[in-house]
Amino acid sequence: MHKKSAAEKVILTLLTVLVIIFFMFPIVWLVTTAFKYGRDAFAIPPKWFLFDWTFKNFQEALDNAATGKFILNSLIISTGATTLSLALGVPAGYAIARTKSRLINLSSYFFLLLLMVPPIAMLIPFYLIMRDVHLLGSYWAVILIDTAFDASFVVWMMRSYFADVPREMEEAAWVDGASRIGAFFKVALPLSIPGVAASALYTFIYSWNDFLFALMLTSPKTKTIPLGILASFSAVEIGWGRMATLSVFAIIPAVIISLFLNRYFVQGLTMGATKG
Repeated sequence: MHKKSAAEKVILTLLTVLVIIFFMFPIVWLVTTAFKYGRDAFAIPPKWFLFDWTFKNFQEALDNAATGKFILNSLIISTGATTLSLALGVPAGYAIARTKSRLINLSSYFFLLLLMVPPIAMLIPFYLIMRDVHLLGSYWAVILIDTAFDASFVVWMMRSYFADVPREMEEAAWVDGASRIGAFFKVALPLSIPGVAASALYTFIYSWNDFLFALMLTSPKTKTIPLGILASFSAVEIGWGRMATLSVFAIIPAVIISLFLNRYFVQGLTMGATKG
């Protein structure tokens, strides 16, 4: 019995390692390509680590003023969409969780339905709206359409969280003289921080990685890092080193934020998926 248990642990460990290698393979290729000369990027047989390392690609990317602009634009749009999504979605989720109206409670499924709509289906009408209100090409054009999808997720997630917060705790705050808004900020919201953190991380990454909306709604001055990566492709050549380097720059902010919010993210998604 003991030998069988040990064998199972070995097999499970090997399977885990294989899965990690499978998912990390593109990242390893991306990072190593960023340090390669063009001749080594697609050498046969592949050169994984034994090649002439160079910082040439990073130097060229940092010397290019457009790189910093791409990253700054992505930060502005992602931060704006995340902030606006939380500002709208968290109170809406609380209101739906605390309402006694069955109709309003069922309205939460509308937000789930909105998440099922293909983004391309909303792009053309939204493009025309932004053109008519003279926001096309601005940060707000992308922030608003990202918020339409992000806030829907936040509402759905936070509704489940707030529904699990005991009403008695808020009623106790009311007895102590707190208003409903005061009870929300002092009781319900602090108890739902894991859900807020998970929602914030999701919305930030979604907006940071957005390509379709940024492609159609931005101007040369507001282009984001995914569009900078696209610029590595041309009819003449494909700048694999530049593409890999910009991709590494694109990964770093999301990784840093994920490391800080990781425990909240896992707890938030796990509890949010099983509550309500």
